[in-house]
This record gives sequence, structure tokens and C-alpha cells, in this order.
Amino acid sequence: MTTTDTFVPADDDTLDVATPADAPSAGPRSRRLRGSGRRTATGLLLLAPAIVAVLGLAIIPIVIVARNSFAESNLYGGITGGFTWANYAQLVDPAYAKVLGYSLGMAAINTVVCLVIGYIVSYYIVSRPPQRQSLLLLLIIVPFWTDFLVRTFAWISVLGRGGPVYGVLGALGVDTGSLSLIPSQGAVVMGLLYAFLPTAIFPIYASMRAIDPSVKEAAADLGCGWWQTHLRVLIPLSSTGIVAAAMLTFVPTLGVFVIPVLLGGGKDQLVGNLIVTLYTEFRNQPMGAAVSMVLLVLMLLAMVVAGLIARRGRKKVA
Repeated sequence: MTTTDTFVPADDDTLDVATPADAPSAGPRSRRLRGSGRRTATGLLLLAPAIVAVLGLAIIPIVIVARNSFAESNLYGGITGGFTWANYAQLVDPAYAKVLGYSLGMAAINTVVCLVIGYIVSYYIVSRPPQRQSLLLLLIIVPFWTDFLVRTFAWISVLGRGGPVYGVLGALGVDTGSLSLIPSQGAVVMGLLYAFLPTAIFPIYASMRAIDPSVKEAAADLGCGWWQTHLRVLIPLSSTGIVAAAMLTFVPTLGVFVIPVLLGGGKDQLVGNLIVTLYTEFRNQPMGAAVSMVLLVLMLLAMVVAGLIARRGRKKVA
């Protein structure tokens, strides 16, 4: 009879089982993947309120307006569905073209004026001590804690007959009998300047504050005068803030509708006034949606141009 020897391992012995070459790294890699998945899920969960807000308040309304701009209208100006290019074809009418041209012109004028004054004010603030800078910035912000409509009505009292402007002109010997400051185009320009000047000051101030003061001293040592220092040194270095200020001024000016009505008498309308008129007075929702989409395209084009200019400015500085 043959005896077979049997080996029984001890309790502390382990069996050496062959494993694939990548087995030692499978565990840590799996844990890393699970950790990455949890972080992604957590990030999406945190972004969910912002995503819902953007979709509900921006993307979906824009899609609805875009669809309505191609819809047909009934006798009362409501949306009846269908698809037509007639709403956009009507925009070539001289009346609509005049409003678009006037809006672009007023936005350009307001942007240039705000940039010039904003640059001067920003340069003055930057040249002050830090404690004084905070005070000056606060003085610029405080008036804008008041409602926009209330501040616009205040200009009616300032520029109207019996207001301080007429009193100063009368004291200087100016004949104010035939002078009409409001409603007028000058009052509209003043109102737009007052409304958007802070949005031009703060980006320019932020970019100028980042400039090393020794740069200006070096330019003066190299023979640059006051104008050359600004044109060849300070303006290029602060071009990012200037472009941002131009965009923040030009784009919202296109959609303003309160200032032209209250200070200009509604004689010359901006695109914002035209949209309100089409929706409320003419009761033509498809046409109002078409003009709204044109305004959106103009704003996007302005942003693209501003981005290209800012990129080109950064390359020159670099």
C-alpha cells in the first residue's frame, strides 16, 4: 500500500498565488478613480443652482425670443407659430435703420466720453494716497445706491427751468428765454454719461493701480513728456481695463430706454425704446423679438471686437 504525504500549512503560512503584473496598482488606481468620480459629482452638485439659474434666466428665454422672432403674428400681434423671415426683412425699413444708426452713434459717443473722463478720474485717484483712494471711490459709489429711475428724474429738476443750471446761466448773463436744456440731445448725453461713468472708472482704475509707479518715473528719465508718458506707456499698460470699460459702457447703452424718454422727450429712440414700443404700444411680439435678437447680435459683436483689441494690446505689451 502506498502512502501519500500531505502537507498542511500552518496558521501563519500564506499561499503564494500568482497574480497579474498590474495587480499591485489596481487597488490604488481604483480608489483614485472613485475619488475623482466623487469630486466630479460634488462639483456638479455645487454648480447645479448656477446652471439652473443660467438656463432658466438666460438660455431658455433667449431661445424663446429667438423662436418668436421667426414666428408669424395674428391681428393682435400675438404669436401664432409658423416660420417666416418677414420680421427681419422689415428691419431694412428706413425707420428701423434710423433707430439702429442713432443707437450705435449714441453708444459710441457715450463710450468715448466715458473713457476720456474715466481715464482722467482714474489717473487722479491712483495718484492719491491709499487712504484717499478709498474715500474717492466711495464718493463715486454712494450716489448709485439710489434707484436708477430716481436719479434720472433728478436730472429733470437740475436741467429744468427754475433749476440750478438755469440759475447759473442767468447769473452769467446768458439769455435763457429761448434756451431749452430739457428735453434735448444734450440732456440725453449727460444722463448716459452720469449713468455709465462709474462702469468706466473702475476697470481703468484697477488696471492703472497694477502699474508700477517706477515705470512712469523711468519714462520721465528717458525724456518722455506728460503726453508721451500717457500715450506710449500708461495707456498701453492699462489697455485691458480701457477695453473692458468700453465694453461695459457700449453694450448697455444700446439697450437703455428710460433716459431717452425722460431726458430726450422720446423724439429719438434707442433700440431699447424701439423694443418696448413694439411690445407694448404696437403689440407686435414677433417684430419686437426680431429687434431684440438684432440687439443681442450687436452686443456679441461688440464683445468680440473688445476681446480682439484686448488680446492685441496684451501681445504688444508682452
